[in-house]
Amino acid sequence: MSGNCVAKFAIGQVIRHRFYEVRGVVFDVDPEFCERERWQSTVDVDRELRKDQPFYYLLANSEQFPFIAYVPEQSLVEDSSDEPVNHPQIGELFEQDDDGRYRYRGKLIN
Repeated sequence: MSGNCVAKFAIGQVIRHRFYEVRGVVFDVDPEFCERERWQSTVDVDRELRKDQPFYYLLANSEQFPFIAYVPEQSLVEDSSDEPVNHPQIGELFEQDDDGRYRYRGKLIN
């Protein structure tokens, strides 16, 4: 990626997918696509995928189940619902303050 990459979303921020009913909490950011090819089949493939943008790891949930997602910035928007994100690993990485914001505990999942 040429130039400086600035991530639009921060660790602990709640965001949602632009096209799908998926919400999540950011727990890591790559400045550009750098995952193994196994993610190619699970990464957001509904639009042209630019690899030269930030990609976010999310503790995500949908109507069906919680999961970990790897999503390009172009497919995400800020979530302003103030609803909590239900994911079994949130407590391992974050604590929630009185305002409902997620504060990173400084632990890694792996």
